[in-house]
Amino acid sequence: MKNLCLFDLDGTLTDPKIGITKSVRYALGFFGVQVADLDELRKFIGPPLRDSFRDFYNFSASEAEEAIGRYREYFSDTGIFENTRYDGIVEMLVRLKSENAMLAIATSKPTVYAERIAEHFGLRQYFELVVGSEMDGTRSRKREVIKFVLDAMDSERKKSAVMIGDREHDIIGARETNIDSIGVTWGYGSRAELERAGATWIVDNPIDLYQTIIEKDAFYQSSTV
Repeated sequence: MKNLCLFDLDGTLTDPKIGITKSVRYALGFFGVQVADLDELRKFIGPPLRDSFRDFYNFSASEAEEAIGRYREYFSDTGIFENTRYDGIVEMLVRLKSENAMLAIATSKPTVYAERIAEHFGLRQYFELVVGSEMDGTRSRKREVIKFVLDAMDSERKKSAVMIGDREHDIIGARETNIDSIGVTWGYGSRAELERAGATWIVDNPIDLYQTIIEKDAFYQSSTV
């Protein structure tokens, strides 16, 4: 059994599509970029915002910082709650806690937002830690977030850790910190993306996620799906 479970937030525990994409559209509008279809902005869900504004719209570093500020104008009060909890998540967390698993949220989203979302959607009570990035952009890489969580745990917990997420960044971060990973297909990364990134296991629903956590060995394996 995996005794320490690190969960991504967006696309894994909750579906943030409306809030994130509306916040991005709001920010882009200040640069004269008009987006009619919010689905065009789904690619922003998962990666650090700074990377996304630079990679997808060729923003300079200073433009990306300004865009993040505009994004937060909308997100902080409105977009943060334009979000829904995935079906079956709470039941899965309750079952894991009954098995004495320790749970943590490990997200690239700023910690202050992650805490508010977890509390609002009735998830905070299940997690020992909620760890994300800082508002100034530090600790935004998934490997940095994972390392922060692992450093807060005792050595035995570290030996049985697994990162659970829907995007390649979650899987790559797990590899870079030498822990197992479980890719989930109900979020915003495809099965192909998760396979390419080297997910140790891939699951399609919260019931299968629970079973995988309970049944697999507690130590790192090099096998991939």
